[in-house]
Amino acid sequence: MKIYTGRGDDGLTDLRDMSQVSKASPRIEAYGTVDEVNALVGVVRPLEYEDVEDCLREVQNQLHVVQADFATPEPAEDDPVVTESHVEAVEDWIDEFDAELDPLEQFVLPSGSEPGAKLHHARAVCRRAERRAVELAGTQPEINERAIVYLNRLSDLLFTLARVVNKREGNREEHPTY
Repeated sequence: MKIYTGRGDDGLTDLRDMSQVSKASPRIEAYGTVDEVNALVGVVRPLEYEDVEDCLREVQNQLHVVQADFATPEPAEDDPVVTESHVEAVEDWIDEFDAELDPLEQFVLPSGSEPGAKLHHARAVCRRAERRAVELAGTQPEINERAIVYLNRLSDLLFTLARVVNKREGNREEHPTY
């Protein structure tokens, strides 16, 4: 299989059903931003913390499901789609990792160790992906709402993981001053 096909040279790209849309469409913007999140999560890996590493590996696989979900206008029964179990997995990870943190009482500056700061960056891009997905859902009513919920929870998980990694690395949280 060749990497280049020339099919996108005119500013169009294929969806999973082989229909074509503009590369500037809200659908492409949504799943392209999810791809950015996935790439940023990949930049954090590998980590010396096996539990966080395992979680992020699974998140990367789940983000491919989100992308496929957004790239499939009318999913067939066997197409990958975000389900409640994806959301529940993220919630379980949040609960698990949050248990080792002090309660959050104020905002946290996105900083810390290198992997912690990278996780904060991934969280910020995940919030953008969520905004793009909400925009897409406003124009395409068939968009799977579970995928939007997943991105909302994922940004919370990435925030929690940033705090956990920073704590494990001995970095104190900094808070904004007003």
